[in-house]
Amino acid sequence: MKKDELVLITGAGGFIGGSMVADFRRQGYTRIRAVDIKPFAEWYQRFPDVENLQLDLNVKENCERSAEGAADVYNFAANMGGMGFIENNKALCMLSVLINTHMLQAAQQAGVKRYFYSSSACVYNADKQRDVNNPGLKEEDAYPAMPEDGYGWEKLFSERMCRHFREDFGLYTRMARFHNVYGPNGTWDGGREKAPAAICRKVIEAKVSGKHEISIWGSGTQTRSFMYIDDCLKGVQMILNSDIVDAINLGSSEMVSVNQLVDIVEDIAGIKLKRSYDLSAPKGVNGRNSDNTLIQQLLDWEPNITLRDGLEKTYAWIYDQYMARLNHKAYVI
Repeated sequence: MKKDELVLITGAGGFIGGSMVADFRRQGYTRIRAVDIKPFAEWYQRFPDVENLQLDLNVKENCERSAEGAADVYNFAANMGGMGFIENNKALCMLSVLINTHMLQAAQQAGVKRYFYSSSACVYNADKQRDVNNPGLKEEDAYPAMPEDGYGWEKLFSERMCRHFREDFGLYTRMARFHNVYGPNGTWDGGREKAPAAICRKVIEAKVSGKHEISIWGSGTQTRSFMYIDDCLKGVQMILNSDIVDAINLGSSEMVSVNQLVDIVEDIAGIKLKRSYDLSAPKGVNGRNSDNTLIQQLLDWEPNITLRDGLEKTYAWIYDQYMARLNHKAYVI
């Protein structure tokens, strides 16, 4: 793609979309259209030299307005959040099918050259994720279908839509299944945050308050892998520029338990906390990890930023955000 061609990034007011806008600016792209439903004041990153639009992409006409003149489309827009959100908002998550369906139609109509869709590891068969010692989910493990109820079904269906728009209409589509993306400039409180941000915030709260306790959702033995945002951005662009037409894993293969995740954040903070376990809280599947065999074979690369390195940057950013909010509240009072 030429750097003076128009690139559209949906969900640009969110964590991944906003980070992608920032990355394209760093690369020297001069025509970027950023779209999100949220008011501008709620965007995590917004830049004056970008065409910023506040539009509801559930509405087809808004998708058409967004895609007009675009060469590449990166569709990150979705109703989603951490496990606490997606387990309690299944209908809202399913409604995101409107966004991708309308964006695909709009992209085809506008003559878009390339279309990227952000899928999720939540598409994988739940029976493959019962063991905390998960050896890694391979791409074929999405079928027979038994994805995360609500959010996972929407993602799996939308993958099929991308495939059929490519097969039937010749639209260039690429898809990646994200595994727990984290980093600065994202949600860290309010109910939509994911585990790394939530743990960072809880440790910061315990340290600042002097109440050295932390509540952990589930038993703490459930396992995951977490991908730092910089690896995500690099992987997305590599996949879009590749010949990989089917959905592929994009995630770290460094699997840890939730307890180990807390260990790392505690070490970064220089504190040890008393742990309690909320077994009634949403906890998701027992074990989920990214098998990176395919991406290694096809791209000679895989996400490689260590969890410790990524968490150090994430913790520092959330700490600054937390203290700024705390100091502002104290000042207002």
